[in-house]
Amino acid sequence: MGLDPVLAEVLACPQDKGPLYFVPDDDLLYNPRLGKTYAVDGGIPVLLIDEATDADPASAAALDARIANGELTPTFES
Repeated sequence: MGLDPVLAEVLACPQDKGPLYFVPDDDLLYNPRLGKTYAVDGGIPVLLIDEATDADPASAAALDARIANGELTPTFES
């Protein structure tokens, strides 16, 4: 379903208050600073700290590479 672009512009990580990166092919939001992911369920981000999952090292490295390549953009500029 995706994530509403207007909503995405105001999303921040509930834990460190920094920007997140929307990963559309996995329907999740990623925090590279903490290595955490948050699900997007039916277009609604689940931004509960207790519901966050740790990205495994291989997935985190792949997502970090996509960020470095400019493929994923932050929800806002810090």
